Amino acid sequence: MQKNKVLIVDDHLVVREGLKLILETNERFEIIGEAENGEVALKFLETQKPDVILLDLNMPTLNGLDTIKALNDREISIPIIILTTYNEDELMIKGLELGAKGYLLKDTGREDLFRTIESAIRGATLLQPEIMAKLLGAKEKKSKVLTPFEATKLTEKELFILQATAKGYRNKDIAFDMGIAERTVKAHLTNIYNKLGVNTRTEAVAVALESGMIHL
Repeated sequence: MQKNKVLIVDDHLVVREGLKLILETNERFEIIGEAENGEVALKFLETQKPDVILLDLNMPTLNGLDTIKALNDREISIPIIILTTYNEDELMIKGLELGAKGYLLKDTGREDLFRTIESAIRGATLLQPEIMAKLLGAKEKKSKVLTPFEATKLTEKELFILQATAKGYRNKDIAFDMGIAERTVKAHLTNIYNKLGVNTRTEAVAVALESGMIHL
């Protein structure tokens, strides 16, 4: 069985050790590295490529949000799951807007941990309804909701890709279904982002759901 490789990035040793102990009980996961801040994580990623990154937000030297921005700038597309506490909603929303695939409370249960990681690796964005509502609310503060006229700017292909994205399909899966190259899917996504005034898949899905352009 091929194991899913995990990188844990958190400045608290007790958190890293706790996550390792849980994940090591599941034969589907392998911890290939850990880092106490984003700078160490970026250095690690120069030579290693995990399947998923568990990322704390509040860290010294280079925090979680700046780490996600650095990964985006370098076009490193490894699924990220935010590690958060109950009082970090604002930071978590910013992380999701930057493209994180989901979040985990640091005291989350074993099964939720496994399910969230596996979902992120599949390419899905796994959010609880209340978090999706907060994400939509944050997006509404930044830009107006699309009018029906503006929604028609998306082509049928773009709507198909956006719908598939909302269901958690990866670019290569969408490309296979449509009979086109993966780079063409990426080009369509870029057009979608520009038309909707967003920067990430998560934001695009949130706006499209809110405006009724797509449905889950």
